[in-house]
Amino acid sequence: MFIILMVVIMGASWFVSYRLQSKFDKYSKLHLQNGMSGAEIAEKMLADHGIRNVRVISTPGRLTDHYNPADKTVNLSEAVYNQRNAAAAAVAAHEVGHAVQHATAYSWLTMRSKLVPVVSVASRFVQWILLAGILMVNTFPQLLLVGIVIFSMTTLFSVITLPVEYDASNRALAWLENKRIVNQQELAGSKDALKWAARTYVVAAIGSIGTLLYYIMIYMNRR
Repeated sequence: MFIILMVVIMGASWFVSYRLQSKFDKYSKLHLQNGMSGAEIAEKMLADHGIRNVRVISTPGRLTDHYNPADKTVNLSEAVYNQRNAAAAAVAAHEVGHAVQHATAYSWLTMRSKLVPVVSVASRFVQWILLAGILMVNTFPQLLLVGIVIFSMTTLFSVITLPVEYDASNRALAWLENKRIVNQQELAGSKDALKWAARTYVVAAIGSIGTLLYYIMIYMNRR
């Protein structure tokens, strides 16, 4: 059952990633009528929300966009930073959405930020602890239980990420529409792109929950 579950989740993950890539390629060809770049959109959204202490910078790679609360930077991939299309507008506004969450102390983002140090440490050791716990489940079941507790923190992080990501997208789309940064066709493209981006987090959360349940079942059935 676990193998079947993992195959299904891996298949769903591949499909969502494929669709995300194809959507961004599609909407990268939908050029904005206002001619604004991703960087200009990000800077305007920050200014409209009265946020003056966050910088917009370019970062190497593709789909590497993120907001860093530690140094208060909106990091846009080179394509998003320089391009002037619906995909770039969606990504830029979404990442600024995280900056707005940070500035307004959005509760789910605050909770996720507190888990980052724990998850960072846990991710280095949890797989080894779980593996050793499974091998020793009948002689030293407490080790597997420790692994389950640690892994549950990473699962909690994945689940908490969902409202954070959806809220950032909702903030981005509302601003893009209310400030008339995009027209209706461009807005529809931005919505579609962000919808598929959010689904990558949904698949990750489901996969983490399924894996956690699998380890719990092993522990419960150890005898």
